Amino acid sequence: MNQQPPHFPPRPGRGYAHCNDCRLSNICLPLSLEFSDIDKLDAIVQRGKPLQRGDILYRSGEPFGAIYAIRSGSIKTWRTSRDGEEQITGFYLPGEVVGLDGPAEDSYANSAQALETTSVCAIPFSRLEALSRQVPGLQRNLFQLLSREISTDQKQFGLLGRTSADTRVASLLVSLSLRHERHKLSPTTFALPMSRSDMANFLGLTLETVSRVFGRLQQLDIIQASRKELHIVQPGALRELAHSESQNLCR
Repeated sequence: MNQQPPHFPPRPGRGYAHCNDCRLSNICLPLSLEFSDIDKLDAIVQRGKPLQRGDILYRSGEPFGAIYAIRSGSIKTWRTSRDGEEQITGFYLPGEVVGLDGPAEDSYANSAQALETTSVCAIPFSRLEALSRQVPGLQRNLFQLLSREISTDQKQFGLLGRTSADTRVASLLVSLSLRHERHKLSPTTFALPMSRSDMANFLGLTLETVSRVFGRLQQLDIIQASRKELHIVQPGALRELAHSESQNLCR
């Protein structure tokens, strides 16, 4: 297993942000960690230069060596089908972790790419495993991350299999809203990190269908959207649509 994550030099000297000083520490770190334990975790974290939009963090099939916590920006993951088509598998925001698809086969199942200027912390997995055996709170957090990843995959499969286009789009917007709220940001006004075409790919829809759904949501004054800026006018109505398995706004 690789000790050194790809594209990451050895940890920098003075001037780097300690885990305990990061504004996302209450999201990334277990609340039960003592200061001394956080120091141990910080000692294995590697921080490289920010990724620029379009930069690849890792590719499908590369040897698994690390998981990556997003400090700022956003990441999309995708895999390529046998016929060469790209299928987007997820979008990740600050405070979230990518690379959890790697441990099972010791290689990454997906590729990961920056949607905008993005800073990440690389955490070598072999060293994280060793440390988690010494720090129970960290081990629990690792299990929770893996469990959350499995749960998210299951929800996505269910979403694509049973629901209407309106419900799929609403579900994605509600998910983004809840994640912004969890990060102590506005849950009703935020920028969408992904393009409409990326949304369509992720949701198993066409770009035209996604555009029509956005148009209908705006006509009903449920949302207001301008390019990538989104304002959720009626959060309750959007949640209700997201929880419906077959409802269409326009039949």
